[in-house]
Amino acid sequence: MIQLVWPWALGFIVLPLLVRYLIPAASRQQDAALKVPFMGDFNLQASRENTLDVKRWSLVLAILAWVCLVIAAARPQWLGDQIELPLSGRDLMMAVDLSGSMQAEDFQLNNRTTNRLQALKAVAGEFIQRRQGDRLGLILFGTQAYLQTPLTFDRTTVNTLLQEAFINMAGEYTAIGDAIGLAIKRLQDKSRSSRVLILLTDGENTAGEVEPLKAAEIAAEQGMKIYTIGIGAEYVEQRSFFRTFRSKNKAIDEKTLTAIAQITGGRYFRARNTQELEQIYQLLDELEPIEQNTQSFRPITALFYWPLALALILACLISLLRLGGLRT
Repeated sequence: MIQLVWPWALGFIVLPLLVRYLIPAASRQQDAALKVPFMGDFNLQASRENTLDVKRWSLVLAILAWVCLVIAAARPQWLGDQIELPLSGRDLMMAVDLSGSMQAEDFQLNNRTTNRLQALKAVAGEFIQRRQGDRLGLILFGTQAYLQTPLTFDRTTVNTLLQEAFINMAGEYTAIGDAIGLAIKRLQDKSRSSRVLILLTDGENTAGEVEPLKAAEIAAEQGMKIYTIGIGAEYVEQRSFFRTFRSKNKAIDEKTLTAIAQITGGRYFRARNTQELEQIYQLLDELEPIEQNTQSFRPITALFYWPLALALILACLISLLRLGGLRT
């Protein structure tokens, strides 16, 4: 449907009539500039009729141009169909470990061996796309923690920046405490009932200024819930000079990650392979469900430029008519 933002502007249509009848006309000089006794020799009748036609058409076009200008001033708009958007209001931050150990190739993705970061990207990307209605943010951490994406409804951008991340991008070591501290800072001005951090790492805290457990205590005071995910196979292959053997993966500090989750009211998960990582994200969808509240809006398209353009075209026609009348 079409609506006018300023319908009262239509009252300006009668403004020329008010000017015409309320303001006295300028006096005209009746004396001719040239008096001759033989006026009949001048062919003035055709010229006078042509001038009258030009004035008549100019008046019609001027009226139409004025009407178009008034309509444009009223700001016509086209209202589109109503669109419903899901809105949960949850503020969900993801902190992803990019330390050197994430290059360990102990995951299977599409029947091919891949490193931990590539497996994480594939699964986390699907999780991000499912979180329609949540505000998502992305923190990348290694030796230092960086805010890669602030909280936004733009899931595509969050996923794109995650896919562009690479190992050692933030340093070789692991600053888990700093990543939690940065998440606290970015979420502290948000609703206490909707602050969630998903922390993904394959190691233990080896860098940073803040101890992970101390950061977790501050997060709990701020009402932030932390879900921790330890990434890495149960056993890792190690090569010696004579042979290759398997040993239990002790790099992940499961004790600390579990304590972080318990302090903040979250949960700790262990992802030993791609399938378990997918199951964890599905479980997170259940633990932090997307609310079904919706926000509706109607797209608006401005139309004022159509009558404005028509008024300009009519003004050009009036000018051409007057020029043609002067020549004749």
